Amino acid sequence: MLARERQNTIVEIVNREGSVRVKNLSKKFGVTEDSIRKDLAHLEKDGMLKKTYGGAVRVRTNSHDRYVSQRIGKNVEEKRVIAKRAYEIIQDGDVIFLDISTINIELVKLIVEADRPVTVVTNMIDAILIMLYEKDTKTKLIFLGGKLNRGRDGFVGTITNRNISNYQFDKAFMGVVGIDVNRNRVYTYDTEDALTKKSVMEVSNECYMLMEREKLSKDGNYKYAGIDEFTGLIMEESVEGTIMSKLKSYNIDIYC
Repeated sequence: MLARERQNTIVEIVNREGSVRVKNLSKKFGVTEDSIRKDLAHLEKDGMLKKTYGGAVRVRTNSHDRYVSQRIGKNVEEKRVIAKRAYEIIQDGDVIFLDISTINIELVKLIVEADRPVTVVTNMIDAILIMLYEKDTKTKLIFLGGKLNRGRDGFVGTITNRNISNYQFDKAFMGVVGIDVNRNRVYTYDTEDALTKKSVMEVSNECYMLMEREKLSKDGNYKYAGIDEFTGLIMEESVEGTIMSKLKSYNIDIYC
């Protein structure tokens, strides 16, 4: 077994069991304990686990920032970088869907400032507030109603999903609470929000995850898609080593 394959397996064990011991891994893989320590050091550098005395533990966390109001002032510069990269993917004439996401708030601002001739479809109240007073703009706005989720600052649920089903989006830009590269899982917090996201993905030609790099080690409470169901992932900066190799294995475009 190659070192990279061994390291990927170690990460899977840590995420499944919560911790590993050097001695046990040495026996399992038939390599020296020193080799395992080097593996753990490499994986810790990649942010995949945290070394402890004699082993390592899982580092994934759930931040529980369920409400948009809790996230809107965090990592603003990083979100602007991500939004700019997403903006560059959009083509004039596109019909795009903007999911409930604080990064998409920054993306809406860019679209409005440039007066892009695109159609924006969204269930996000913040997008409405940004575009509400724009006059004589080339940007068209379509707002999807439904059940108001006050914490999410947007609309989700059966009515929203039914409205979504009538569209065919050129591109969809989706919010992400966290992803697990080893288990092929993309998370949100809320089940209704998850079902609305699924509805969007079913009618989109291209789907992009928008997220800060730190969300590679974050979990939500509900999986709404696999990483391999997306066209691409957009982050503010690159990652290396094990994480990047796992992301590439899903055959998605990576913008960072």
